[in-house]
Order: sequence, then C-alpha cells, then structure tokens
Amino acid sequence: MKRIYNNILQAKKSDKKLLAILLDPDKLVVSAIKNLVLKINTSPATHIFVGGSTVEKGQTETIVTELKKHTTLPVVLFPGDKSQITNTADGILFLSLLSGRNPEFLIEQQIQSVSLLKNTNLEIISTGYILIDGGVETAVQRISKTTPITQNNTQLIVDTALAGQYMGKQLIYLEAGSGATLHVEANIISEVSKSIAIPLIVGGGLRSLSAVQNAYQAGADLVVIGTAFEEDATFFEKI
Repeated sequence: MKRIYNNILQAKKSDKKLLAILLDPDKLVVSAIKNLVLKINTSPATHIFVGGSTVEKGQTETIVTELKKHTTLPVVLFPGDKSQITNTADGILFLSLLSGRNPEFLIEQQIQSVSLLKNTNLEIISTGYILIDGGVETAVQRISKTTPITQNNTQLIVDTALAGQYMGKQLIYLEAGSGATLHVEANIISEVSKSIAIPLIVGGGLRSLSAVQNAYQAGADLVVIGTAFEEDATFFEKI
C-alpha cells in the first residue's frame, strides 16, 4: 500500500503544502531524540526524513527505531548509500542522482540495494534527485563526485527534471545541499513546477520563514528543512 506517496499526491491535488524535517543520524544521540521529536510533533512538519551523505553503519537503524517510539509522522529514509537502509522506517526515497554522471549514484547503489529492499516492508518511492549549486561544496558533491547544476542554467534543470518524469520517477527533488549558503531560486522552482506533473520537493539552504514561504509560492509541494533546525531547535516556533 503506497500510503506515503498517495498522501503526497493528494496534498498536491488539494494544494496542501508539506514539510519534512531532515535528520542526519551522525549528528544525533539517542538520549536527545525524545525531546527533539516533541518539538517536531508540535511543528507544522508532516514527514521526517532520515539520512546523510556519510553515516556510521547501524546508526540509521538505531535512530529510526527511537524516532518511531515518539512520533506517528511517517519516517522516510533519505539515504546516501545502501548501508543506510533499515526496515524500521516507513518508506525510502529511492534516489537517482540525475544531475550527475557518476554511475555509482545513477544506478550502481540502486542495484546493490535491491537484495535489501525486496525483503523489507518499506514503501519505495522512486525519486529523481537533482543537485543545484548552493554556493559551497556540499557533502553530496564530495561523496558523489559530481558537479551541481548552476542556478543560471534553468533550462538544463527543467529538462533534467522532465527527463526524470519521463523515466517514471514519482518525485523530483531539487537539492542545494546540506549547509548550502544559497537555496534554490524561486524562478527555478517555478519553472520546474510548471513543467512536471509529479510532486516537487525542494531542500537545502532554506534558513528562514520567508525562504520557506517563497519556495511554496514558487511551486514546491514539499519543503525540506535540515540545517536550520539543527542550528535552532526553536525554528518552527517562528513558523
């Protein structure tokens, strides 16, 4: 049953905006999770994403298991590689880095993960992942060894997103990267949103209420907040 994806689709149809909190397992300790989740549960968040570019083996499962004790929000894996897959989550963004040409993250990691995924109950959501220049070299760029698309090349971003849709992706994710100093520009979000029929996720560098609102107004269906929440646990009290 594709409950997570169907809910995202229904939200898009009704113009209900969604918000995901991205948690990096390597930046969390189990003892702090209960209080952290209390803040998330009282925020506008609709999803919790869990993952990072590099995560210690076993840490994702430990964190997700503890998260599930304290929230009913869907917990969705946002994995940097196959080692972060755990059946304790509700779903997984099955990512393919469409903006890069490194086969390791276009298809190789995906193939290696099949033996794990076919034996899980995870809802698998095919996602076209597009890395956009966020003003700094991000962990995604270093690990994937790919170059992000510059923000002045809107047509290439749109074409990449539409290619992802034509390939059968269920979601498109525009990502400026964790710790980005620049978020994806509103005109890019708008052009991609107008060009694709599938839901659009936008993340990276969104550090203020106005930036989140602008992303929604430009056409993002789901916005992801990571660093802003890591640095200020009261961030959502301002929304």
